[in-house]
Amino acid sequence: MGVILAVVIGNPWANQTKILTHKLLSLAVMGLGAGMNLTVVAKVGLQGVGYTVLSIMLAFIFGTLLGKALNTTRDTSLLLTVGTAICGGSAIAAVAPVIRAKDHEVSASLGVVFVLNAVALFLFPWVGHHLQLSESQFGLWSALAIHDTSSVVGATLQYGSHALEVGTSVKLARALWIVPVTFSIGYFVVRRDLTADPSKRIQAKKPWFIFGFILIAALVTWIPALKVAGHYIEIGSKRLLVLTLFLIGTNLSRETLKMVGFRPFAQGFLLWAIMAMSSLFVIYEKFIS
Repeated sequence: MGVILAVVIGNPWANQTKILTHKLLSLAVMGLGAGMNLTVVAKVGLQGVGYTVLSIMLAFIFGTLLGKALNTTRDTSLLLTVGTAICGGSAIAAVAPVIRAKDHEVSASLGVVFVLNAVALFLFPWVGHHLQLSESQFGLWSALAIHDTSSVVGATLQYGSHALEVGTSVKLARALWIVPVTFSIGYFVVRRDLTADPSKRIQAKKPWFIFGFILIAALVTWIPALKVAGHYIEIGSKRLLVLTLFLIGTNLSRETLKMVGFRPFAQGFLLWAIMAMSSLFVIYEKFIS
Protein backbone atom coordinates (compact mmCIF):
# COMPACT_ATOMS: atom_id res chain seq x y z
CA MET A 1 0.00 0.00 0.00
CA GLY A 2 2.84 2.34 0.84
CA VAL A 3 4.58 1.71 -2.47
CA ILE A 4 1.35 2.20 -4.45
CA LEU A 5 0.66 5.45 -2.60
CA ALA A 6 4.19 6.73 -3.22
CA VAL A 7 4.22 5.82 -6.92
CA VAL A 8 0.71 7.06 -7.75
CA ILE A 9 0.46 10.16 -5.56
CA GLY A 10 3.89 10.74 -4.04
CA ASN A 11 4.96 11.31 -0.44
CA PRO A 12 4.86 15.02 0.51
CA TRP A 13 6.37 14.26 3.96
CA ALA A 14 9.32 12.14 2.81
CA ASN A 15 11.85 13.69 5.24
CA GLN A 16 9.57 13.24 8.26
CA THR A 17 8.63 9.64 7.41
CA LYS A 18 12.29 8.68 6.90
CA ILE A 19 13.15 9.91 10.39
CA LEU A 20 10.08 8.25 11.87
CA THR A 21 10.84 4.95 10.11
CA HIS A 22 14.17 4.43 11.88
CA LYS A 23 12.68 5.21 15.29
CA LEU A 24 9.69 2.91 14.79
CA LEU A 25 11.93 0.08 13.56
CA SER A 26 13.92 0.20 16.79
CA LEU A 27 10.78 0.29 18.94
CA ALA A 28 9.21 -2.60 17.03
CA VAL A 29 12.29 -4.80 17.44
CA MET A 30 12.44 -4.05 21.17
CA GLY A 31 8.77 -4.94 21.59
CA LEU A 32 9.21 -8.26 19.79
CA GLY A 33 11.28 -9.37 22.78
CA ALA A 34 8.04 -9.59 24.76
CA GLY A 35 7.17 -12.70 22.75
CA MET A 36 10.26 -14.55 23.96
CA ASN A 37 10.35 -17.00 26.88
CA LEU A 38 14.08 -17.02 27.55
CA THR A 39 13.93 -20.18 29.67
CA VAL A 40 12.31 -22.28 26.94
CA VAL A 41 14.37 -20.64 24.22
CA ALA A 42 17.65 -21.23 26.09
CA LYS A 43 16.82 -24.90 26.69
CA VAL A 44 15.97 -25.54 23.06
CA GLY A 45 18.85 -23.38 21.89
CA LEU A 46 21.41 -25.37 23.87
CA GLN A 47 20.10 -28.62 22.40
CA GLY A 48 20.49 -27.39 18.83
CA VAL A 49 23.25 -24.81 19.16
CA GLY A 50 25.59 -26.81 16.91
CA TYR A 51 23.45 -26.99 13.79
CA THR A 52 22.06 -23.52 14.44
CA VAL A 53 25.52 -21.97 14.36
CA LEU A 54 26.50 -24.08 11.35
CA SER A 55 23.38 -23.14 9.37
CA ILE A 56 23.84 -19.43 10.14
CA MET A 57 27.48 -19.60 9.03
CA LEU A 58 26.53 -21.40 5.83
CA ALA A 59 23.81 -18.84 5.10
CA PHE A 60 26.32 -16.02 5.42
CA ILE A 61 28.87 -17.82 3.23
CA PHE A 62 26.38 -18.63 0.46
CA GLY A 63 24.68 -15.24 0.80
CA THR A 64 28.00 -13.43 0.37
CA LEU A 65 28.99 -15.56 -2.63
CA LEU A 66 25.60 -15.11 -4.31
CA GLY A 67 25.67 -11.37 -3.65
CA LYS A 68 29.04 -11.07 -5.37
CA ALA A 69 28.06 -13.37 -8.23
CA LEU A 70 24.84 -11.44 -8.91
CA ASN A 71 26.46 -8.06 -8.18
CA THR A 72 23.79 -7.18 -5.60
CA THR A 73 24.47 -4.01 -3.64
CA ARG A 74 26.41 -4.67 -0.42
CA ASP A 75 23.70 -3.64 2.06
CA THR A 76 20.87 -5.35 0.19
CA SER A 77 22.91 -8.54 0.04
CA LEU A 78 23.62 -8.34 3.77
CA LEU A 79 19.96 -7.76 4.64
CA LEU A 80 18.84 -10.69 2.50
CA THR A 81 21.50 -12.90 4.06
CA VAL A 82 20.74 -12.01 7.67
CA GLY A 83 17.01 -12.37 7.02
CA THR A 84 17.52 -15.86 5.63
CA ALA A 85 20.04 -16.87 8.27
CA ILE A 86 18.01 -15.91 11.35
CA CYS A 87 14.40 -14.79 11.32
CA GLY A 88 13.36 -12.87 8.24
CA GLY A 89 11.74 -9.49 8.70
CA SER A 90 12.70 -9.15 12.37
CA ALA A 91 16.40 -9.64 11.60
CA ILE A 92 16.22 -7.24 8.67
CA ALA A 93 14.46 -4.67 10.87
CA ALA A 94 17.18 -5.05 13.51
CA VAL A 95 20.14 -4.78 11.14
CA ALA A 96 18.79 -2.10 8.76
CA PRO A 97 19.26 0.90 11.09
CA VAL A 98 22.69 -0.37 12.17
CA ILE A 99 24.08 -0.37 8.63
CA ARG A 100 21.99 2.68 7.66
CA ALA A 101 20.40 0.81 4.76
CA LYS A 102 18.51 2.87 2.20
CA ASP A 103 14.72 2.61 2.03
CA HIS A 104 14.68 0.82 -1.31
CA GLU A 105 17.22 -1.73 0.00
CA VAL A 106 15.11 -2.47 3.08
CA SER A 107 11.94 -2.64 1.00
CA ALA A 108 13.50 -5.00 -1.55
CA SER A 109 14.82 -7.31 1.17
CA LEU A 110 11.54 -7.40 3.06
CA GLY A 111 9.59 -7.91 -0.15
CA VAL A 112 11.66 -10.96 -1.07
CA VAL A 113 11.33 -12.42 2.44
CA PHE A 114 7.56 -11.90 2.62
CA VAL A 115 6.98 -13.47 -0.82
CA LEU A 116 9.03 -16.53 0.13
CA ASN A 117 7.19 -16.74 3.46
CA ALA A 118 3.90 -16.92 1.58
CA VAL A 119 5.24 -19.62 -0.74
CA ALA A 120 6.52 -21.65 2.24
CA LEU A 121 3.08 -21.69 3.88
CA PHE A 122 1.76 -23.74 0.97
CA LEU A 123 4.90 -25.54 -0.23
CA PHE A 124 6.37 -26.87 3.03
CA PRO A 125 3.35 -28.88 4.29
CA TRP A 126 2.96 -30.42 0.82
CA VAL A 127 6.65 -31.45 0.72
CA GLY A 128 6.48 -32.73 4.30
CA HIS A 129 3.50 -34.97 3.59
CA HIS A 130 4.97 -36.13 0.29
CA LEU A 131 8.22 -37.21 2.01
CA GLN A 132 6.30 -38.53 5.04
CA LEU A 133 8.29 -36.42 7.49
CA SER A 134 7.42 -36.91 11.15
CA GLU A 135 5.99 -33.93 13.02
CA SER A 136 9.30 -33.48 14.82
CA GLN A 137 11.23 -33.51 11.53
CA PHE A 138 8.84 -31.10 9.87
CA GLY A 139 8.90 -28.69 12.82
CA LEU A 140 12.70 -28.66 12.80
CA TRP A 141 12.88 -28.18 9.03
CA SER A 142 10.37 -25.31 9.14
CA ALA A 143 12.33 -23.57 11.90
CA LEU A 144 15.59 -23.86 9.96
CA ALA A 145 14.29 -23.00 6.49
CA ILE A 146 11.32 -20.61 6.79
CA HIS A 147 12.23 -16.97 7.35
CA ASP A 148 9.71 -15.53 9.83
CA THR A 149 8.41 -17.01 13.08
CA SER A 150 4.82 -16.23 12.10
CA SER A 151 5.17 -18.28 8.91
CA VAL A 152 6.81 -21.13 10.85
CA VAL A 153 3.75 -21.11 13.11
CA GLY A 154 1.42 -21.08 10.10
CA ALA A 155 3.15 -23.96 8.32
CA THR A 156 3.61 -26.21 11.38
CA LEU A 157 0.07 -25.55 12.62
CA GLN A 158 -1.19 -27.24 9.45
CA TYR A 159 1.07 -30.24 10.09
CA GLY A 160 0.27 -31.05 13.73
CA SER A 161 0.49 -29.85 17.33
CA HIS A 162 3.90 -31.43 17.98
CA ALA A 163 5.28 -29.93 14.77
CA LEU A 164 4.03 -26.55 16.00
CA GLU A 165 5.71 -26.99 19.39
CA VAL A 166 9.06 -28.05 17.90
CA GLY A 167 9.04 -25.44 15.14
CA THR A 168 8.13 -22.53 17.39
CA SER A 169 10.66 -23.42 20.11
CA VAL A 170 13.56 -23.91 17.70
CA LYS A 171 12.68 -20.75 15.75
CA LEU A 172 12.50 -18.62 18.91
CA ALA A 173 15.88 -19.97 20.00
CA ARG A 174 17.25 -19.13 16.57
CA ALA A 175 15.73 -15.64 16.75
CA LEU A 176 17.92 -14.82 19.77
CA TRP A 177 20.89 -14.86 17.43
CA ILE A 178 19.65 -11.44 16.30
CA VAL A 179 21.50 -10.05 19.31
CA PRO A 180 25.11 -11.22 18.71
CA VAL A 181 24.79 -11.00 14.93
CA THR A 182 23.47 -7.42 15.04
CA PHE A 183 26.21 -6.32 17.45
CA SER A 184 28.87 -8.02 15.31
CA ILE A 185 27.60 -6.35 12.15
CA GLY A 186 27.43 -3.01 13.96
CA TYR A 187 31.03 -3.39 15.14
CA PHE A 188 32.39 -4.19 11.68
CA VAL A 189 30.31 -1.44 10.03
CA VAL A 190 31.70 1.13 12.49
CA ARG A 191 35.26 -0.05 11.82
CA ARG A 192 34.67 -0.03 8.06
CA ASP A 193 33.25 3.50 8.10
CA LEU A 194 35.99 4.86 10.32
CA THR A 195 38.64 3.30 8.11
CA ALA A 196 37.08 4.83 5.01
CA ASP A 197 36.40 8.22 6.59
CA PRO A 198 37.43 9.13 10.16
CA SER A 199 34.86 11.97 10.15
CA LYS A 200 32.08 9.36 10.31
CA ARG A 201 32.84 8.60 13.96
CA ILE A 202 29.87 10.64 15.17
CA GLN A 203 27.56 9.13 12.56
CA ALA A 204 28.30 5.51 13.49
CA LYS A 205 25.15 3.94 14.89
CA LYS A 206 25.31 1.15 17.47
CA PRO A 207 22.35 -1.18 18.07
CA TRP A 208 21.54 -0.13 21.63
CA PHE A 209 17.90 -1.04 21.06
CA ILE A 210 18.98 -4.69 21.20
CA PHE A 211 19.50 -4.20 24.95
CA GLY A 212 15.85 -3.21 25.11
CA PHE A 213 14.94 -6.41 23.23
CA ILE A 214 16.80 -8.53 25.82
CA LEU A 215 15.49 -6.54 28.79
CA ILE A 216 11.85 -6.84 27.74
CA ALA A 217 12.28 -10.58 27.06
CA ALA A 218 13.86 -11.06 30.49
CA LEU A 219 11.13 -9.13 32.30
CA VAL A 220 8.32 -11.06 30.63
CA THR A 221 10.11 -14.37 31.25
CA TRP A 222 10.91 -13.98 34.94
CA ILE A 223 8.11 -11.75 36.19
CA PRO A 224 4.88 -13.78 35.74
CA ALA A 225 2.67 -10.75 36.38
CA LEU A 226 3.98 -9.17 33.16
CA LYS A 227 3.10 -12.07 30.84
CA VAL A 228 -0.31 -10.69 29.89
CA ALA A 229 1.14 -7.24 29.26
CA GLY A 230 3.97 -8.83 27.31
CA HIS A 231 1.46 -10.58 25.05
CA TYR A 232 -0.16 -7.26 24.16
CA ILE A 233 3.23 -5.60 23.70
CA GLU A 234 4.20 -8.34 21.24
CA ILE A 235 0.95 -7.89 19.30
CA GLY A 236 1.41 -4.13 19.31
CA SER A 237 5.01 -4.45 18.13
CA LYS A 238 3.97 -6.62 15.19
CA ARG A 239 1.36 -4.03 14.23
CA LEU A 240 4.00 -1.31 14.64
CA LEU A 241 6.29 -3.24 12.32
CA VAL A 242 3.50 -3.36 9.73
CA LEU A 243 3.05 0.41 10.06
CA THR A 244 6.80 0.87 9.66
CA LEU A 245 6.79 -1.22 6.49
CA PHE A 246 3.99 0.99 5.16
CA LEU A 247 6.08 4.10 5.86
CA ILE A 248 9.10 2.51 4.19
CA GLY A 249 6.92 1.91 1.16
CA THR A 250 5.81 5.54 1.09
CA ASN A 251 9.44 6.63 0.97
CA LEU A 252 9.94 4.86 -2.34
CA SER A 253 9.51 6.34 -5.78
CA ARG A 254 9.57 5.09 -9.35
CA GLU A 255 13.25 5.99 -9.55
CA THR A 256 14.22 4.03 -6.42
CA LEU A 257 12.11 1.03 -7.47
CA LYS A 258 14.02 0.92 -10.76
CA MET A 259 17.22 0.80 -8.74
CA VAL A 260 16.15 -2.44 -7.00
CA GLY A 261 16.11 -4.61 -10.11
CA PHE A 262 15.97 -8.37 -10.45
CA ARG A 263 19.19 -9.27 -8.62
CA PRO A 264 17.93 -9.05 -5.01
CA PHE A 265 15.02 -11.34 -5.82
CA ALA A 266 17.32 -13.83 -7.51
CA GLN A 267 19.74 -13.79 -4.59
CA GLY A 268 17.00 -14.16 -1.97
CA PHE A 269 15.32 -17.02 -3.81
CA LEU A 270 18.54 -18.93 -4.54
CA LEU A 271 19.83 -18.54 -0.97
CA TRP A 272 16.49 -19.70 0.45
CA ALA A 273 16.42 -22.68 -1.94
CA ILE A 274 19.96 -23.72 -0.97
CA MET A 275 19.26 -23.50 2.77
CA ALA A 276 15.86 -25.20 2.50
CA MET A 277 17.10 -28.12 0.43
CA SER A 278 20.28 -28.67 2.43
CA SER A 279 18.45 -28.59 5.78
CA LEU A 280 15.76 -30.92 4.41
CA PHE A 281 18.44 -33.38 3.28
CA VAL A 282 20.20 -33.60 6.66
CA ILE A 283 16.87 -33.92 8.50
CA TYR A 284 15.42 -36.48 6.08
CA GLU A 285 18.59 -38.57 6.26
CA LYS A 286 18.46 -38.21 10.09
CA PHE A 287 21.87 -36.59 10.42
CA ILE A 288 20.17 -34.22 12.88
CA SER A 289 16.95 -34.66 14.84
